[in-house]
Amino acid sequence: MQIGVYLAHPRPGSFNHAVFDAVVQELRGRGCRVVAHDLCAEGFPPSLSAEETGTVEAAPGASDPQVALHQRELATHDALVFVHPNWWGMPPAVLAGWVQRVLAPGVAYKLGTADGEPAPLLKADRALVLNTSDTPIEREETEFGDPLQRIWAACVLPYAGITDVRRTVFRTVTDSSDEERADWLHRARRLAAELTL
Repeated sequence: MQIGVYLAHPRPGSFNHAVFDAVVQELRGRGCRVVAHDLCAEGFPPSLSAEETGTVEAAPGASDPQVALHQRELATHDALVFVHPNWWGMPPAVLAGWVQRVLAPGVAYKLGTADGEPAPLLKADRALVLNTSDTPIEREETEFGDPLQRIWAACVLPYAGITDVRRTVFRTVTDSSDEERADWLHRARRLAAELTL
């Protein structure tokens, strides 16, 4: 399998980085070809240009070399993994920009008319989303309704044909113990392994 693994956290040494490293090591240890990107460290350019705002017509070839590289790689992946914190109920801006620029029409999906159904173009059929959060689960569910679940499992990935969306949240991170974090890293490895089955 070829799996794309994407990290969106700007602070080196964050727990998100540890999760990312654990997932990449686990997948490579299982013989997967892993294409790993630390979007912040690589300086991925998240701002959508005016030329990239269409939804029906196929996007023009990406003029930015990083965006073009990610689009080419995306077409070859069998599965995707995203690692990021929950910030204001959204992924960090660099990952939101990645979605908008890389999952473009003609790359991730084809849409004949504005009111039509998208035809997915990706080879990937499954994805794993690993989030960190400092919001207790009770508050997340009762006050906010878990917006990240809606973003990934209802809005973004199914549009490109990925309907097997697995998501886990590690919480609360800031006050977690070393033992909890070790357990979460073990769980991240197990979830990554299950993605290959």
